[in-house]
Amino acid sequence: MKTIRQLNHIKQQIIRLGTVSESSHSYRTSLLSILRQAVPFDAACCTHVDPQTLLSTGAVTEDNVESIHHHLFQIEYGEDDINPYEQMVHSKVHVATLYEATEGQPDLSARYQKVLSPAGFEDELRAVLVHGDACWGYLTLYRKSGQPVFSQEDCVRIALMLPEIAARMRAFSLELPERNQTWLEEDYGSGIAVLSDQLVLLSSNPTADRWLEKLRSLEKIDHHILPRPIRAVSTQAINSPSESSGMAKSCIRMSDGPYLVIRASRLHAYDGQTQIAISFEPARPADMLPIIAEAYDLTKREQHLLEGVIRGLSTKELAAELHISAYTVQDHLKSIFAKAGVSSRRELIWHLHSRYSISEK
Repeated sequence: MKTIRQLNHIKQQIIRLGTVSESSHSYRTSLLSILRQAVPFDAACCTHVDPQTLLSTGAVTEDNVESIHHHLFQIEYGEDDINPYEQMVHSKVHVATLYEATEGQPDLSARYQKVLSPAGFEDELRAVLVHGDACWGYLTLYRKSGQPVFSQEDCVRIALMLPEIAARMRAFSLELPERNQTWLEEDYGSGIAVLSDQLVLLSSNPTADRWLEKLRSLEKIDHHILPRPIRAVSTQAINSPSESSGMAKSCIRMSDGPYLVIRASRLHAYDGQTQIAISFEPARPADMLPIIAEAYDLTKREQHLLEGVIRGLSTKELAAELHISAYTVQDHLKSIFAKAGVSSRRELIWHLHSRYSISEK
């Protein structure tokens, strides 16, 4: 049993780790080693997510989980099961175990029956990394058959670490591009790829191939592995209701370029086989609005105003749309200017577009 002093020491290690890690991937890799000191486990996965869509933007997955990871995606987005991440995000319970949720009957879980048990795992602990009003990632721990299932005490220990982990995951997601940093269209332009319904890459253009390699480099995975963000948007698009648009989207912070927006669209081929079209596009200011709002600590009202500014609305139009006076609009704009480090609407627009746009050679 860990003492309070030992747990606080582990917590301090996690805090220090957040100050020295150069990337989200290296942070999460080292984090799993530290967490083992608090709660022993046999395998783990730590996933960064888009806080708007809750889809994976990259995962650190240990070897004994990597082989079953794509099956877990299928169940997470294609079937109703125990402890779904999205439900946990919107509930007050941010740490839960499969064994406790099924009252000791894990066979009630499709995930356990189809994936975990055949792979030799007996129990699963899930935690959602929530900071403020948003979720920035998922932490999943596993114990093999023959090991004790996760206890309530284990859940309490992990819960004790979550605020620091979530805060650091948030910080990695909100690292905005440097001022005056530009990227060339030929290197970071728009790409398109097509996948089968089994997520096999069927075709792609050169720009899509470059994006795929950048995503693999971000996750440090082999060239034959489909990046987790692609799996996530594709699986959700495939499993979305037939009456819906069959689309999914994720925005990803790249380590050496602009934020990337990935969109998946479900297609119906003439031979009756479902295919998935994947588009890769550098994020525009409108795509990044939620991230910019978080990074600059904008209020909800300020976020709505900034959205209108990006759309080109005048002060009068903003006032009418938000049902406030023009004077109130100006007061909110001044607050936005101060937070963004600019002094006028024109400078704000220039700042947003110059900072997040792709340049031609």
